[in-house]
Amino acid sequence: MAGSRFPDEWVIRGNHHDGWVYGATDPVSGMVAVLEEARAVAELAKTGWRPRRTIVYAAWDAEEQGLMGSTEWVEAHAAELSEKAVAYVNSDSNSRGFYGAGGSHTLERLVNQTMRDVTDPKTGISVLERARAATIYFGPPEAAKEARERPDLRISPLGSGSDFGPFLQFLGIAALNVGYGDEDEYGQYHSIYDSFDHYLRFMDPDFAYGVALAKTAGRTVLRLADAEILPFDFAGFVDSIGVYVKEISEMPETMRQETEEKNRRIADSVFTAALDPTKTWVVPEPEGEVPYLNMAPLENALARLTKSAADYAKAYDEVASGKRTLGDGARRELNRILFRSERALTRQEGLPGRAWYRHQIYAPGVYTGYAPKTMPSIREAIEQRRWKLAEEQIAVVAETLTAFAAEVDRATGILGGAAGGD
Repeated sequence: MAGSRFPDEWVIRGNHHDGWVYGATDPVSGMVAVLEEARAVAELAKTGWRPRRTIVYAAWDAEEQGLMGSTEWVEAHAAELSEKAVAYVNSDSNSRGFYGAGGSHTLERLVNQTMRDVTDPKTGISVLERARAATIYFGPPEAAKEARERPDLRISPLGSGSDFGPFLQFLGIAALNVGYGDEDEYGQYHSIYDSFDHYLRFMDPDFAYGVALAKTAGRTVLRLADAEILPFDFAGFVDSIGVYVKEISEMPETMRQETEEKNRRIADSVFTAALDPTKTWVVPEPEGEVPYLNMAPLENALARLTKSAADYAKAYDEVASGKRTLGDGARRELNRILFRSERALTRQEGLPGRAWYRHQIYAPGVYTGYAPKTMPSIREAIEQRRWKLAEEQIAVVAETLTAFAAEVDRATGILGGAAGGD
C-alpha cells in the first residue's frame, strides 16, 4: 500500500508460509496474524485513510531450507531496500502466553509502547504488565531487579532462525522479531504432528493470541508508517551497548583465571591422579597466557555514544513538548537519518571470515545455531584466543560505534535547529 506522503519510505512486515509437513504452528500461526493485520489495514483504507509511508506485506517461501526466500529477495533488491526500508517487522510461530520481542535496540521503546497498549486476552492486564511480571517471576535475580527498576523491558538481540536475518545482518535495516508463547505444550516441532488438531488442543485453542499478535505487531507497523518523527530511540541502545562492552571487557580476566587454574592442574598431575585409570583419558595441553587487551577504544566510543544519545533525547523532548517546531523539509531529513542510522552499524567487508554478515553488533555465533553473539567479531576472537584479531576488532567496533554516534549527532543538529515556540 503506497504511502500518501512518503511512498519511498517502506515499512515491511513479514512471516514465512512454508513448513515441514503441515506447519500449523510453524509458520501458519504467525502467517494468519499477518493476514489479519493486512485485512485490518484494508478496512482502514476503505474509510479513505492512507499511511504516510508505504507498507509492504510479505509471505516468504523456503525459510525452512535456510531463509532462502527472504534472503534472495533482499539480495535482489538490496540497492532499493538500502535507500527506502525504514524497518522490518518479522514473526514466525505464535501461541498462547507472553509477548516476546527481539531486535534493534533503537526500537525498544516502540516495542514497550505497543505492549502497553494491548490487553492480554486471558488476564485482562496489559501485555507489557504481564511480560514484566513473567520476567520478575521466572527470570534470574538480576533480570527481575531490572524489570522492576528499568523504565522499559529490555528486548533481546537477534541471531538467526527466521527471516529478519537478511534485513538486519546483511543490509543493516532495523528489525524486530515478535510473537507470543511459553504457555503452550510444544514437542511437535518440524514434524508430522504440527497439525491443526494439535494446535487446537495444545497451542492456542481459541486463537486469542493470534488476534493479540495482529493487534501488537499491527500497532508497531502502523506507528512506523504514520509517525511524523520516526519512533527510533537511542537510550535503550546505549544501555545495551554498555552491557555488551562490560561483558567483553570482563572476558579476558575470566579466561585468565580459568587458564591459570587449568595449567596448574596439568603441572600438578591432577588430571592423571583424579581420572579413572581403567578408562582412556587424554590430558589437555597447557594453554598460553591470556594477554591484557586494550579496551580503551571501545570504552571511549561508548562514552561518546552515551553523550550523543543524551543530547538527542534533550533536543527531541523540546520538539515533542512544542518548545520547538520542525518544518516539513527538516522532518523529512531527520527521518531519513533516523531510519538509516542502523546502516552505520554495518561494514561492507563484513565480519572476519563471514563477509555476508555485515552488522557489527548482532550476528548468530559461528557455532551457536540460532543464538546471537553481540559484538561478535570481538567476542569470538577472544573465545578463540586470537588476540591480535581481538585487538583489531576492538578498534573496528569502536570506529563503528563512533560513526553511529555521528549519525545521532546529525539528527540532534536538525532538532536543535528547529524554530523556537512562543
